[in-house]
Amino acid sequence: MRKVIDLQMKFGQVSIANIEFDLRSRDEIPKLLQGLQQIHCNPEIREQVFKILEGIIPEDTDSDNGRPGMDLWKILVLGTLRLCCNWDYDKLMEIANNHRILRQMLGHGIMDQDYNYALQTLKDNVSLFTPEVLDKINQVVVKYGHKLVGKKDGEDLKGSCDSFVVETDVHHPTDINLLLDAIRKAIILIMRLCGQLNIGGWRQGLNNLRKIKRYFRKAQQMKRSTSKNQEKKAKREQLIIKAHIAYIELVQSFLDKIKESIAAI
Repeated sequence: MRKVIDLQMKFGQVSIANIEFDLRSRDEIPKLLQGLQQIHCNPEIREQVFKILEGIIPEDTDSDNGRPGMDLWKILVLGTLRLCCNWDYDKLMEIANNHRILRQMLGHGIMDQDYNYALQTLKDNVSLFTPEVLDKINQVVVKYGHKLVGKKDGEDLKGSCDSFVVETDVHHPTDINLLLDAIRKAIILIMRLCGQLNIGGWRQGLNNLRKIKRYFRKAQQMKRSTSKNQEKKAKREQLIIKAHIAYIELVQSFLDKIKESIAAI
């Protein structure tokens, strides 16, 4: 037996419509709970959402007989928080048992403030609220949101957002940069693997990495000549080519050594 929602309020219970939130909070929990509060207070939307929730009840369940199961409203609240906040069930249990506003949304008052949700209870019930169910509910909520902002059928929905620049150390992905990243990771992994298997040959691995980086820096810092003298420009081009060839050949030598170590394993 499973109810959609228990409409019979208990002594000391706060009506969901009268729950107050800290509007200054920037955390995701109050924002999600405010959205759920709007669903609960709007009969039209609430009926559509509850109809979707009724679809998660197993077909062989008798709604009038048997031991009471978790209300669908509680599954909606807890399931939405779990999926939207990306929580595991341990985190969900901790919040459900100790978050005052959330417990009010779940219908708990001062008379059952000592009631705690068991981990297995949450797993058995909240697992019914899948991302597919949430997606169906989102469709209903989004349409309701469009009505609130006055969107007409067929009209394009426009929005705006703020952006900002953050400092980053991600380098420009040139070919020689990518080659350095690849060989560095390959050497580190083969050093770790050979160390675990007591296979020699990579004791100077860190020195090898420093050597590769020196060759990389030399190739990276070679700039093309801006001279109008064609002979000087050609000479500079040859120096650039030689620096890159030396770098590539060095990397290839270590790559061959890595292949030999893998074959020996």
